[in-house]
Amino acid sequence: MKNRQTGFSLVELGVAVTIIALLLAGALVPLSVQVDVRNVTDTQRNMELVREADIGFAQANGRLPCPADGTIASGTAGAGIENCANGFGVVPWATLGVPETDGWGKRFSYWVTPIFADAMGTTFGVGCTPVPAPTLSSFAFCTPGTFTVNTRDPGTHTAVPVGQFLPAVIVSHGKNGFGAYRPAGGAPVAVPTGADELANANHSNLATTFVSRTPTQSAAGCNDNPPAGAFCEFDDIVVMVSSSILTARMVAAGRLP
Repeated sequence: MKNRQTGFSLVELGVAVTIIALLLAGALVPLSVQVDVRNVTDTQRNMELVREADIGFAQANGRLPCPADGTIASGTAGAGIENCANGFGVVPWATLGVPETDGWGKRFSYWVTPIFADAMGTTFGVGCTPVPAPTLSSFAFCTPGTFTVNTRDPGTHTAVPVGQFLPAVIVSHGKNGFGAYRPAGGAPVAVPTGADELANANHSNLATTFVSRTPTQSAAGCNDNPPAGAFCEFDDIVVMVSSSILTARMVAAGRLP
């Protein structure tokens, strides 16, 4: 009987070499970079959960949830509970049953157009007089959101809208955390020079414009606004709640005609 030769075929050797190369490539990526990528992925996933919970709350209650007070420390009375005294603050994580913080341990900032989060009534926005008026929702098809999200032209720094007339906006302030509230409560993290991160950290009822653009490192003499130059540091992640998706889901839930 003829003896059989044992060993690896060329195909098997090729597969083994490919696997080893992939393992080596992964090992060459700095641990800090791997952690940053994981944190971004975790944050984006949690923000999608927040957006879905936000819309689900509206389907169940006829309105969007109000923000929570970001200055209240975790574990104390009122932490994570919606507070309709303001249209800005942090995601009401306890009310919605969603994660409190992003991948870097900071709270998600949250803005909502007040008319989308108020009690059900007869006022639906300027120029919005639906007939018949909704009885199971605080807003109507014609109710306008007040928020705009812009990006920046990389060459001219000109603001370019990517979302308009938005009912709500959710922001993670990224790794640097500039403008974010912390689980310990108190004032948000201060924001250094940089118009775009400052816009996303403007915790006031007057804040209506936000920025979502490619992350950039800090640079001396930076300028986010035109004319062109070096962008300032930016690592925010912005998620929008659009009027079209919200109203479509409200119709599906029987909250709008």
